[in-house]
Amino acid sequence: MKQVKWVLGLVLISFWACGPKEDDPIPDANNSVVKDAIYETMAEWYFWNKELPAAPKAADFDTNEAYLDAIIFKPLDRFSYLTTQESFNNAFVGKNAGHGFGFSFDASERLYLSYVFSEAPAGKDGWQRGWEIVGMNGKSIPEYKTSTGGYDFKLGPSDPGITNTFTFKLPDGTTTTRTNTKAEYQSNSVLHQEVFTVGTKKVGYWVYQSFKATAGLSPTSSNEVKSSMEFFDSQGINELIIDLRYNGGGSVAVAEQIMNYLIQPGNTNKLMYTNKLNSLKTSLQSSAIFKKLGGINLSRIIFITSRGSASASELVMNSLDPYLDLVQIGDNTFGKPVGSFPLSRYNRILVDKNVELVPITFATANSQGKAEYFDGFPADFTVGDSPQYNWGDQRDLRFAAAIQYLKNGTVSGRMMDTFYRPKWEMIDAFKGLQQEFPAY
Repeated sequence: MKQVKWVLGLVLISFWACGPKEDDPIPDANNSVVKDAIYETMAEWYFWNKELPAAPKAADFDTNEAYLDAIIFKPLDRFSYLTTQESFNNAFVGKNAGHGFGFSFDASERLYLSYVFSEAPAGKDGWQRGWEIVGMNGKSIPEYKTSTGGYDFKLGPSDPGITNTFTFKLPDGTTTTRTNTKAEYQSNSVLHQEVFTVGTKKVGYWVYQSFKATAGLSPTSSNEVKSSMEFFDSQGINELIIDLRYNGGGSVAVAEQIMNYLIQPGNTNKLMYTNKLNSLKTSLQSSAIFKKLGGINLSRIIFITSRGSASASELVMNSLDPYLDLVQIGDNTFGKPVGSFPLSRYNRILVDKNVELVPITFATANSQGKAEYFDGFPADFTVGDSPQYNWGDQRDLRFAAAIQYLKNGTVSGRMMDTFYRPKWEMIDAFKGLQQEFPAY
């Protein structure tokens, strides 16, 4: 049997790719042979394989995606998907295509750039978090609202060469219209890092957007993570704020790397997490152990989160919780205590047809056995988002609340009165691979 490569949502060891690129259409969509291969592979590897229905007639489904949707365990599975092998492999190393930005609504349902990848077409054109998007392709934002309360911005697939025009209101009150052409780019995971002083303490602030590995490294890891942690270590930080509010997940190997930098030296060799597979694959179940990296030695970490904080973000929080004091500010996380690895390698038909099947294959638990958090982790202090302010601006309510906690040991009721939950968020715009790495 080939060695399992832990992946997505929580683990992946040899492939990393996520694109803000839409999941590619699966070839031979009407081929019953492919649908049969999907069912056969799910029956062997799917975490909820005992909940699979009898195999439906392949001819009753126009697409492979519709077939997969008909057999997954709907009460809990919001995550299993199909893509192509190339899209999957590109995603986890940040090889993307598109404009390269994210968005977020404020309490008044005004739309803002929430992050911009520096090497993407948007980043190279100077776009910044905090710019209000007031129009796209000659239409106002409300004109894109759907009957269900969501939005369909109709920006087209992520293929290079596709052009869209955006009108922005800048923080100084001026407006600018930019025409931007989609292209391939390498996305960055670290959106911002700085060190500042609160009282007598040196505080690190780290905005981390997705768990992506650096291509070609073995064992799988991220040079961006290494550089950030070495920076914070060199600055002698006493406290750390980790901002995961737009982090949909990614590589578990990179999540482990981060945790090994954050764990205290005295907890090296202790249990990080365990995983559980279905009853046919119990021999493949394993655990991860902390192996301390670097010199950072903290007693607590403040996490800024939202409903867009999912998967590997939650794995980090859950695994560190038994060992550090964790304070969560913002909103509840998404709720994904399960993960996947790609299964095409175990079925020749899927390989030959370039169908990558990525269903839920395992669940994780921390060293105290905490596992099924499908409702997400509740915030200790609920505070509204402020996408109109750039990173590190203390008018950003969630960042300001983190600083307030460091000063006072709590967050004021006045600050928590700012809380709102958008009716529709970035994570709602995507499914499958894109939901892990959302971007336009």
